[in-house]
Amino acid sequence: MAISHLFSLRRTVLTAALLVSLSGAAQADSRSEAALEGRIAQLEQQLAELKAAVDAQKKATAAAPAVAPAAAGPAAAGVKLPIQVTTLTPGANPGTTVKIGGFIKTDFMLTRTDSGQLADSASGRDLYVPGQTPVGGSGSGTDYDAGAKFSRLSIGVDSVTDNNDKLGAFVEWDFFGGALGNENATNTYGVTLRHAYAYWNTWLAGQTWSTFMDTAALPEAVDFIGPTDGVVFVRQPQIRYTTGNFQISLEDPQTTIIPRGGGAAASSDRGAVPDLAARYTWKGTWGHFGVAGLLRDLRVDRLAAGTTPAIEDSQFGGALSVSGKFNIGERNDIRYQLSGGAISRYIGLGVTSDSVLDLNNDLEGIDGFAGYVAWRHVFANKKLRSNLMFARSDYDNPVAFTGTGVTKSSQSFRLNFIYSPLPKLDVGVEYMVGRRELESGAEGDIDRLQFMAKYSF
Repeated sequence: MAISHLFSLRRTVLTAALLVSLSGAAQADSRSEAALEGRIAQLEQQLAELKAAVDAQKKATAAAPAVAPAAAGPAAAGVKLPIQVTTLTPGANPGTTVKIGGFIKTDFMLTRTDSGQLADSASGRDLYVPGQTPVGGSGSGTDYDAGAKFSRLSIGVDSVTDNNDKLGAFVEWDFFGGALGNENATNTYGVTLRHAYAYWNTWLAGQTWSTFMDTAALPEAVDFIGPTDGVVFVRQPQIRYTTGNFQISLEDPQTTIIPRGGGAAASSDRGAVPDLAARYTWKGTWGHFGVAGLLRDLRVDRLAAGTTPAIEDSQFGGALSVSGKFNIGERNDIRYQLSGGAISRYIGLGVTSDSVLDLNNDLEGIDGFAGYVAWRHVFANKKLRSNLMFARSDYDNPVAFTGTGVTKSSQSFRLNFIYSPLPKLDVGVEYMVGRRELESGAEGDIDRLQFMAKYSF
């Protein structure tokens, strides 16, 4: 359209110029007729060239594909259009956001024990499990293990309604499930559910970390957990209420039981009373400090078998825990936790059990104390950091019923260096030495050198 207007204006100007030229030629006898005809030919050539340009533009416009009206908005103004213009969650509330995260982590480990050998399929070959440290055997050679099964994938959705109600959900998996192949060829492992919960305002329902656990006080480790001997570490289904710095929850109950005289522990999933956990946390620029309490109904309920009498008993147990993180300048902090009471199932992946059966097949509770302290230092270049930690747990076993083959204490030291050459990329090395002692006085040590490569997204 603009070119057509230009052509019309140009034609008017040229026509006017032609008339002026003709008029001037009629009044000036000194100008020859040949010169006048040359001027007219020049003007006609210019008109022909302009007409040809307009015709070419019309043909190009007719051949071009039609542009959708929506493209004339932000794109015309130089604004980049989104990759996806429709929601990823069409069944969710309007305005719901979706977050995909996780990391790829590969571990390489060299392990040696001095009083026995970890079984080929033991989980202690993939991470430190204090209750599996061999005791009472002969020293082993050095075993090499590698794997990527602790890699994770998570999806979170969050939304805010017109009434300012906040709700959403989170689900996370890793690959620490049972072996679906073997190390000869495929190294395939099953997907494991870690977290799966929904929340709305101050309420949460689903599987996640126990309220009795302080995740913000966990030290950074190359191992899956780190200060395993002394840390509260449990994920389980629950319903939780949060208001300000206070949390309270009802959580899935379990009771671990040692048979009378000792032996492999069993789990009892009986009873109508969930575990009750509560926590209050103080926070500031200095770090945080938290106090948590736990109330449990330890219970066993088994039918009689033959001449064996029925086993049915319960008792309440309680526990307390204090934990936190204390910042020392910009590049150092101290992280710690101390717990005591009926904590056995909640500590160190179950170093020992919650209870034992006495002579009358009644439950006798097993209390204990557990804790850790860790120092974290960030070096001047801020790409390198180091963590030094010590963890320990001790248990008050009623030896008359448990025997002397149960764990009395467990402890470990570890030192690591973690380097981040690029954002979200970590490479690390960690050395750990652990010791497990039985009530009989027998001990077993474990040494592990572990390397990792991890990319978070």
